[in-house]
Amino acid sequence: MTWLSWISIGLFWASIGLVAYTYAGYPLVLWALTRWRPRDARKASIQPSVSIIIAARNEADKIRRKIEHTLALDYPAGRFEILVASDASDDGTDDIVEEYGGQGVRLVRAPVRKGKENAQGLALAAATGDIIVMTDSATILEPDALRRLVENFADPSIGAVSSEDFLVDAAGNPTAEGVYVKFEMWVRRLESRFHSIVGLSGSCFAIRRELCGYWPATLASDFLSALHAARAGCRAIADPSARGRFVAVASTQAEMRRKVRTFLRGITVLMANVDLLNPRRHGRFAFQLLSHKFLRFTAPILLVIALVASALVGERLYYVAAAAQAAFYLLAYASGGVPRLQQQRLVRVAHFFTMVQAAMLMAWVKYLMGQQQVTWEPTRRPPITQGAPPSL
Repeated sequence: MTWLSWISIGLFWASIGLVAYTYAGYPLVLWALTRWRPRDARKASIQPSVSIIIAARNEADKIRRKIEHTLALDYPAGRFEILVASDASDDGTDDIVEEYGGQGVRLVRAPVRKGKENAQGLALAAATGDIIVMTDSATILEPDALRRLVENFADPSIGAVSSEDFLVDAAGNPTAEGVYVKFEMWVRRLESRFHSIVGLSGSCFAIRRELCGYWPATLASDFLSALHAARAGCRAIADPSARGRFVAVASTQAEMRRKVRTFLRGITVLMANVDLLNPRRHGRFAFQLLSHKFLRFTAPILLVIALVASALVGERLYYVAAAAQAAFYLLAYASGGVPRLQQQRLVRVAHFFTMVQAAMLMAWVKYLMGQQQVTWEPTRRPPITQGAPPSL
């Protein structure tokens, strides 16, 4: 074989190995390590003051239900406040919020649309709580979610706590579309027991107020808040008992746009904090950030390298490997327009996996072109139309 063949073989196996590690090997390593010496949070019943900040941008169809559910949370009256951070909403959202002024709900309106984090920052400046809870209008929290989030802060090593996401249909029932979310939640539980999660849930998370001193309007707050905790020597964890429900996006095009936006924001935060990948200074967290975020974000690039490398080897086995990869991607692409194919589990997995990789590639292109996702148009999820079902 030529030198090009040997290099191609090395690139192929290195790329495939790294992708397999980030999606399968890393969770298995965490599973093994947490069985040996888990680090569970030392929870206790405490009642610090809490500021709940609800981010909203043109949420007139959801904000009333969100406020009413938030007011009904199981937490002592007078120990929490609700602020709605409106990103210059112009659909009547603000008028609805002001109807609840007599119940202590405060509207903090950004006069000019500058994005979710800018609106959150304005509300944060007006907040008085020791614990800050960030949530969005589409997420309906379980009645005990706030209390369960706060209990974790009895442990002084905990700097931030994430809720656990649960996808439902418009009637509030679990949906099969949440398989990937369930996998992510499982990985977060393992990370929490090992050391720290590397990203909080944008739908709902809690953080100590003293960790919110730096709140840039251009960086995703859910990812960045976990990094704030790490820099302060604290842990960020996920609490599976604190759950929030939101409706799955039915439109493939809308879901694709959402993923590109989410990945672009995540890549921007990671590249602004690459020093946290230094294992000498950040130990376990650096290992987790590398395994979960850096390698996950670079997975589509590695897959492209694997496809090209296998085609360049010049050996029958690698031609077959190249053909198998191409067939996988073609099947995934074709299945997007053929509902009958989507009935097959393998096809659904191939379609979703390929969509995620394509979205990350598009996000990298946007990032390298200098684009940022600052202004914010929330994904148009249908509201949950039925009453709260039994605990999830």
